Amino acid sequence: MKKEWIVLAFIIISLLLGIFVIYRGSLLTNARSRQVVAFIRNPESKESLVIPAGSRCGDAPFAMPTRGMIGFIWDDSFRIGHRHTGIDIFTGTEGGVTPIYSVYDGYLSRLADWKSSVIIRIPSDPLNPGRQIWTYYTHIADPDGKTFIVDNFPPGTTDVFVPAGTLLGYQGNYSGTPGNPTGVHLHFSIIEDDGQGNFLSELAIENTLDSSTYFGMSLNAHDNPGDIPTCP
Repeated sequence: MKKEWIVLAFIIISLLLGIFVIYRGSLLTNARSRQVVAFIRNPESKESLVIPAGSRCGDAPFAMPTRGMIGFIWDDSFRIGHRHTGIDIFTGTEGGVTPIYSVYDGYLSRLADWKSSVIIRIPSDPLNPGRQIWTYYTHIADPDGKTFIVDNFPPGTTDVFVPAGTLLGYQGNYSGTPGNPTGVHLHFSIIEDDGQGNFLSELAIENTLDSSTYFGMSLNAHDNPGDIPTCP
């Protein structure tokens, strides 16, 4: 009987912990969501939170890839089971207007079927020399998939060197499903290498890195529960 009570207690504690995690995740997202909505409706009202493209916080290795307000960050939660794998930078303009630049020297590829994404291989991680990482940029197209990626990088581009600050394209709102826009922004993430020279799936958070130290800002939802990140 004692063993059954222990098992029951364990199940109850696990359920309560799960509810708390889900509730906390919704609070994190909602706090930032309200500011994102306010910014989209009236960008001037949040001008103090806008970070210029190319700016850098202190001696952080990565420069800001585009102008905008960082609305969502690494491990934010939008719904049950969802964990955000990067950062979302909102511009407050129409699609195809706000430029996107590479954050660091690397080698750019664009798969043949990628309408709105490019990925850049960085052979030696500036924070962990000798480790290869990948930087991923997406939503660079209109709602129907018309690309805003510059002509220099057509589908099928493979391992083309691009220095930091190279123009990649313009912010868009392509979600991957034609006619179902996301809202104009850039989604940026840092992806780990599989050890064989290939990038892992960006859809799984365990394959991505917290970009806080790369940008010198608080970009992890566990450390930053609800604030909009800015350069200290």
